[in-house]
Amino acid sequence: MTIPGWPEVFRGTAAVAAGLVTPDLLRGPRYRRLLPGTYAPADLRPDLRLRSLAAHCWAGPDAVLSGYSAAELLGASCAPWAAPAEVTVGAAHPGARSREGVLVRRDVLHPDEVTEVRGVRVTTRVRTAFDLARRLSPTEGVVAVDALSRGSFAPDVLLNLAVRHAHARGVRRVVDASVWADPRAGSPPETRLRLVLVRGGLPRPLPQHPVLDDVRRTALWLDLAYPDHHLGVEYDGGGHFATPEAARADAQRHTRLVAAGWRVLRYTAPDMHRRPDEIVAEVGQALDRTRRDAAQRAVEIDSSR
Repeated sequence: MTIPGWPEVFRGTAAVAAGLVTPDLLRGPRYRRLLPGTYAPADLRPDLRLRSLAAHCWAGPDAVLSGYSAAELLGASCAPWAAPAEVTVGAAHPGARSREGVLVRRDVLHPDEVTEVRGVRVTTRVRTAFDLARRLSPTEGVVAVDALSRGSFAPDVLLNLAVRHAHARGVRRVVDASVWADPRAGSPPETRLRLVLVRGGLPRPLPQHPVLDDVRRTALWLDLAYPDHHLGVEYDGGGHFATPEAARADAQRHTRLVAAGWRVLRYTAPDMHRRPDEIVAEVGQALDRTRRDAAQRAVEIDSSR
């Protein structure tokens, strides 16, 4: 007898009926109750992925994981810590209602807006991006679109769903997100940093720009770059100094970038939260400096002729 989700996340009654566990085992330390009647081994971390699988199992076979839950299973993690699991059901779906840790939405999903990930029904990347963009803040909506579109679709494809669901709440946010999004973004923090710059009036930097190292025949990838100015802007998440080896590798990388003629400015999450205007000013000044230097070089070349 096949039990959906076993042994990771499963319905307790089905597992007991199949003889895989006993009621006493389910009540013991080996298993964790995630939702009514829904269990997982206690040694598994109850992260968003596990909680989403539990929500899908609990809500029934007609439910579809959506929002941050769908993004998680699609390999496009972009949820804040402790985000609730999310499922979408039809208007006539009986029983399932939102509860602590699970958001149940009632909405219309077209057949081409649903896919499967290892047997679990989830909204497609495009539909997931559409839903998150129209429900989240302008910044976090772009973060979600970047994560979901990476290597998958061009953000302007969202306009097709905006037309299909023209009367859905928040459609204007989807249009806005499609304009600001960039599928080349490397991570959510990098997207947030890019938005600080462009919404502050600076030119759009190129995400994930390669700087070629001809000596080592490799490429150094910058989070954000202004190639004409040889200026890089990077998010510093702290992992650069997590170990002595990481710190040495980071120092070597920075040295190679400087040797290649690049200047690199680095910012942290607290920087983006507390002083976005200062970031814009600093990057703007660096761009102005390279423009002045280029103009001065041009004058010197002309005068030497």
